[in-house]
Amino acid sequence: MNKKTALIVYAHPEPKSFNSALRDTAVKNLKAQGYNVMVSDLYAQHFQPVISKTDIIGELEDPKHFNYPNEVGAAYKKDSLCLDVKQEIQKLKLADLVIFQFPMQWASVPAILKGWFERVLIKDFAFSFPKMLDEGLLKGKKAVLSFTTGCPGGMFTPNGLLGDLNVILWPIQYCTLRFCGFDVLKPQCSFSPTHADDKQREEMLNDWGTRLKNILTEEPIMFLSLSNFDAQKWFVISDNYVEEQKNKEVGPSVGHHLGKKMPL
Repeated sequence: MNKKTALIVYAHPEPKSFNSALRDTAVKNLKAQGYNVMVSDLYAQHFQPVISKTDIIGELEDPKHFNYPNEVGAAYKKDSLCLDVKQEIQKLKLADLVIFQFPMQWASVPAILKGWFERVLIKDFAFSFPKMLDEGLLKGKKAVLSFTTGCPGGMFTPNGLLGDLNVILWPIQYCTLRFCGFDVLKPQCSFSPTHADDKQREEMLNDWGTRLKNILTEEPIMFLSLSNFDAQKWFVISDNYVEEQKNKEVGPSVGHHLGKKMPL
């Protein structure tokens, strides 16, 4: 049996943080199972999060009008991307499982991780048109968000101050990861470790370690297939799919609920 490879994309500046402990828990448990484990420590690497012309080595396709997606897509095909992006792409190519470890900031990922998405998940490597969703270029790989919050879990519920966590995560889990083809697993949420006691934090780490033992066998989050959209109408949900769903009380996904109750 071939060894599996995991990539942990880690985005926290403090080595003694709880995010660091979650990262170390993942490394320990995955290695114990025989995984090859790679870690991209974005702060330690001084990863540059801002897209720019310097991401491309050599001549631009169109020097008169800089179109980043087209330029980096062409550079990827010509092997003329800058070194740090090439290194991250190579890690991602090898990975069967990708864990994004970060503290939630303003209902999203830290800026340095958002920059990783923008500079690494590029056209013609991670997606193309119409290679998206279940046809995305990274299909077959699994991804999971593991993050901490400053607020308790109750605030991330439909009745909580911040609202449904599944809605908050939709732009990351669907519009970013699933768009590129990842099978997205349910998130690992470590709520408010700063306000937890030592026993509670230990339980969070143990829960994460236990989950990792069987994580590749988990069912991914359900999202619509590319075939459920009508390309002739600029990828709106097809009339046939809407008709199939008309008698169901619950919508198929958080973002595509068709005006029905959202799935839990």
